[in-house]
Amino acid sequence: MSHRSRTLLLTLDAFGTVFHPRRPVPDQYAEAAHAFGLPRSTITPDRLKAAFKSTFKKQSQARPNYGREDVLRGRYGGPRQWWEEVIRGSFAQALTSRGQGGSSAVDGGVDVTVPDALVAHLLDRFAGREGYTLFDDVAPFLAVVRAVKSGRRRLGPFERVLVGVISNSDDRVPAVLRSLGVAVGDVRADQGVESMRLPGFEERDANRKNASTIDQVDDVDLVITSYEAGEEKPSRVVFDVARRQARRLLGDEGESGDDWVCVHVGDDFDKDYQAALTAGWDGYYLPRGPAHGTQGNKTIHSLMDLIPELEAYR
Repeated sequence: MSHRSRTLLLTLDAFGTVFHPRRPVPDQYAEAAHAFGLPRSTITPDRLKAAFKSTFKKQSQARPNYGREDVLRGRYGGPRQWWEEVIRGSFAQALTSRGQGGSSAVDGGVDVTVPDALVAHLLDRFAGREGYTLFDDVAPFLAVVRAVKSGRRRLGPFERVLVGVISNSDDRVPAVLRSLGVAVGDVRADQGVESMRLPGFEERDANRKNASTIDQVDDVDLVITSYEAGEEKPSRVVFDVARRQARRLLGDEGESGDDWVCVHVGDDFDKDYQAALTAGWDGYYLPRGPAHGTQGNKTIHSLMDLIPELEAYR
């Protein structure tokens, strides 16, 4: 009987699993606001925390998935406009005594407008290492995976290993990862024309070739964001897109896929762990804070705990 190779598609959630804010987001917002002249007496981390939470929730309800449906109809500008509105709304709410939203607010009887430069600064800050940092276990985990990909070590029964990121996010995820020293390949949610024309943060060219050299091993082979895929976790659509793109990357579209093992890891019990199981994948729950519902479920406490789990596959 001929030997059939087994392929592992391992995907990770991004925010809260691979990287996290370098300092609490309200602290970073407040620091930036003070640098741009907004009043310290009003713009405090506590007020911004409440304002951001409220504004983000309203924006997510009004324009789910960064306004993607309206973007496709030509009625909205995409993630950049979405986040600009969240930033302005958060500061406007914090600047008003009653917490009313808007692009400007009244502080002590003086009309205060949120500076455009502050908005641009925060958009840039949270597109890279200034705003985010990796969890401590990510670098050693990726070092092991890199060794597997380069053929310097084995990982259980798997002869081919692909690593992806599946995130309920906009297309800044690849830029954040690269800024943190993670080598990221070019495969996204959809290489078709429609996806290419979606306005976003990442500059993409359908004819651009992967910048990696033939000797370079990418840490992350594909990034699937909800904005580009069209659905958010826990929808199985994002998992199906990830698997399809992974198979396309390896030229396996015409194969049965029976020898593929798909595993997803994330810090959200419902949107990562349970969603993966519902999609027909294996899942691991990685709580970065207080754990939820770990009894009887596959729970790990570090990405390094995943290595022996994968080694045990047969």
